[in-house]
Amino acid sequence: MKSESSRHDPTMSQSHDDVSPAVIKRLPRYFRYLRELLKNDILRISSGELSRLMHVTASQIRQDLNCFGGFGQQGYGYNVKYLYGKISDILGVTRGYNAIIIGAGNLGSALASSPIFEKRGVTLTALFDVNKDIVGSVISGYTVLHMDKLDDYVASNKVDIAVLTLPKEVVRETAEHLASLGIKGLWNFASTEIELEGSDVVVQNVHMGDSLMTLCYELTKHNQDDLE
Repeated sequence: MKSESSRHDPTMSQSHDDVSPAVIKRLPRYFRYLRELLKNDILRISSGELSRLMHVTASQIRQDLNCFGGFGQQGYGYNVKYLYGKISDILGVTRGYNAIIIGAGNLGSALASSPIFEKRGVTLTALFDVNKDIVGSVISGYTVLHMDKLDDYVASNKVDIAVLTLPKEVVRETAEHLASLGIKGLWNFASTEIELEGSDVVVQNVHMGDSLMTLCYELTKHNQDDLE
């Protein structure tokens, strides 16, 4: 039986519009685990071995990957380097996206200082703020620009993603302005959801408080189970 890597590559011609959001949400996790396998020079892995590593059933792994063509070979498993490359392509890691951060306060500064962009193929190019105490300061090698420089910057630079770490009172207005400048991706960390109706802009609303509350729920449940 031929490996998927030796066949016509289904990811290049197949539409992914019908792939469920649940599968899409699991892809970054595959990406992370495969990256770690490569770092440890593991070049082949079975669905069973990947299942034990990720604590996901082997059946679920096969179902998820079959949404994009499979990539496996019976009796061999998965070529880790090849699968990592294909998932990277699907997730857009290889597209060379550029990002800017709007709001260079505590959260914006922390994101700029982290390797989160580089590890996922996104290049951070600039930070913006309106606070006179922040504008002009250097954060992780970036000189923070004033928001009044934003339009000119976007006009002369490729910007695909804007990361919003703003007060909720100004986030919608800012998002609409960014959309008018042609920025197609918004990663919103403000404590309110935004949705730009009638726009082709993709918005990802991040709720860190929700994650914390989920942790608190699980912790409370665990403590209750211990008392029973």
